Amino acid sequence: MTGEGERRPLPPGSTIGMIGGGQLGRMAALAAARLGYRVHVFSPEADSPAAQVSAAVTVADYSDQAAIEDFACKVDVVTFEFENIPAESVRHLAAHVPVRPCWSVLEVAQDRVAEKRFFASIGAATAPWRPVSGLDDLAEAVAAIGRPAVLKTARLGYDGKGQVKIGPDTDLAEAWAALGSGLADSGAGVLEGFIDFAGEISVIVARGVDGDWAAFDPVWNVHRNHILDTTTAPAPIAPALAARAMDIAHRAAEALGVVGLLAVEMFVTADGLLVNEMAPRPHNSGHWTMDACITDQFEQFIRAVCALPLGSPERHSDAEMKNLIGDDVERWLEILDDPHAKLHLYGKSEARPGRKMGHVNRIAPRADRPGV
Repeated sequence: MTGEGERRPLPPGSTIGMIGGGQLGRMAALAAARLGYRVHVFSPEADSPAAQVSAAVTVADYSDQAAIEDFACKVDVVTFEFENIPAESVRHLAAHVPVRPCWSVLEVAQDRVAEKRFFASIGAATAPWRPVSGLDDLAEAVAAIGRPAVLKTARLGYDGKGQVKIGPDTDLAEAWAALGSGLADSGAGVLEGFIDFAGEISVIVARGVDGDWAAFDPVWNVHRNHILDTTTAPAPIAPALAARAMDIAHRAAEALGVVGLLAVEMFVTADGLLVNEMAPRPHNSGHWTMDACITDQFEQFIRAVCALPLGSPERHSDAEMKNLIGDDVERWLEILDDPHAKLHLYGKSEARPGRKMGHVNRIAPRADRPGV
């Protein structure tokens, strides 16, 4: 429960503790600096993207309790920029300093079984699924759901990692073994049925300590090799469907008691929307907001975490965000030669296949603005 003292806005000059040192933390730290805050990063990496632009960094393992307690003494509020951190460590932090969103939100978001059960509890539909904890469970789940399907680890999977397709001829024992350490770590998986969908959209909603909320326009996402390739804002969907998507995201944030951001990915089908997954933090599909909205997702994130009034998420421009994956980053000078392109690089020293090195936003006047 948030105490009244914790509801007071954090004054400029305060220090935000950021668990995780990736590009989301980097862009959040830059937004924090514009509002007069310092950021202290907690990460196992000494030269992480976020650490490069932050006031301080603690380099330690996420399970190092002594380092966590020392970190808590040096910050005024704590948040996180990715989910694959021990929830127990975040709960330990919460005993010493406000943590936003709450560690309990993290517990739901980092477990696919808990996540799907949560969405069912708020009346949001998902693709057919079954929890699996062994080969016998997998066989029963495949018999119930059918093929093709996708077997995923319940925890720790992202960007296509931690999943195996179950095709007509797939040997189930081989599929179970193929997930390897991902299943060994959690002891559980999820089987999801394939669905016929027109595309994927996502909505990012902000919620403050006072329950005030604001959502960005739904956007259209296209993936390549299981990694987000492009995001188009706004999504080319009917207004009623866009309103429904925003309502799902808002109800999820409210039910979880999120203070911060919640991104919800959904499939667009002939029968409506099916929720795919969620993330209680800034999201790759929200990078377009940096150049096309009055308040971008990173500033909104900092506002919520610091108990400030939320800004306007209004979109002043249409936009397309393109991820720069691996060697795509070598085109940086070509991108800068385009006067309508806004380049954002993440400070990573080595380009590897599948690694997000940066993104580029291309903006244009709003097509739906009166008089345009």
